[in-house]
Amino acid sequence: MQTVQPIRDIKKIDAIKEILLRDREYGARNNLLFILGINSGLRISDLLLLKLKDVLINEESNFKVFITIKEKKTGKVKHFPINKSSVKAIKNYIEQLDLIDLNEYLFKSRKGVNKPISRVQAWAVLKKAAEEAGISEAIGTHSLRKTFGYHAYQSGIDITLLQKIFNHSAPSVTLRYIGITQDEVNDVYINLNL
Repeated sequence: MQTVQPIRDIKKIDAIKEILLRDREYGARNNLLFILGINSGLRISDLLLLKLKDVLINEESNFKVFITIKEKKTGKVKHFPINKSSVKAIKNYIEQLDLIDLNEYLFKSRKGVNKPISRVQAWAVLKKAAEEAGISEAIGTHSLRKTFGYHAYQSGIDITLLQKIFNHSAPSVTLRYIGITQDEVNDVYINLNL
């Protein structure tokens, strides 16, 4: 399995959003997958299992403030707020739906049955958009989670808090996971001239 990277460049993130929205049939769904993924830090296995009832209170499109899930990998309950970017993407997606059934998957497969898209399909969508946006690094579904961590860390979030969010054993594991390299650590020392 190839190691994937976070998407570090905000301009590339914005480009991916625009590229995903170009698809008239699945753009809103795929854009929501991307936005919710980079804003929640969920594993793709948990993201794909979200249902409309996880983000909506009722069929009238009243939104929940928090998402609560039981993580597939750890069995732990995760409870986190839905941020403005995600709410906007959810609204855009909901407007595209003909009928709201709270028991349907948020990222419903086009195959007609009530199943989510597969991990492979999610990967294909993200990989194609990333290539079109000019990203040459290895990108996969795990890049969404890593992008969340990378940008949270870059915005000043303490690494021990990210360690807790990701359920990692040590801060060094989290730094390596989100793609913080020794060169970036060295830059702190070089550029901090008090």
